[in-house]
Amino acid sequence: MNIPKSTKHAIWGAVGGAVAAMVIGFSWGGWITDGAAANMQITVAQTAVVQAFTPLCVVKAEQQPEQINLMLELSRYQRDDFVIEAGWIDNVSEQYRSGVADACAGSIVAGTG
Repeated sequence: MNIPKSTKHAIWGAVGGAVAAMVIGFSWGGWITDGAAANMQITVAQTAVVQAFTPLCVVKAEQQPEQINLMLELSRYQRDDFVIEAGWIDNVSEQYRSGVADACAGSIVAGTG
């Protein structure tokens, strides 16, 4: 089967254009794969949970000012463990406790500074 030369050029041009469109789309156009979208969705959901429970933790902490003073004496890296041990985030699922404790301690420190 003989294909005219102009048709071959048109087909190769279309293939090259498709490849160029994909490269530009994924690198500059903001296109993402399904896996990347799923990872972003998980991250956003975890952030939302942390943001939702942090104010509740701060309110519980404010009811115990003596505990806040003890927490402020600790290093930044020990404060999240202190928040967990103080029971300020008992209502938070285990998988989110570390993030909520860190955000809660940071909020308390920022509020007392």
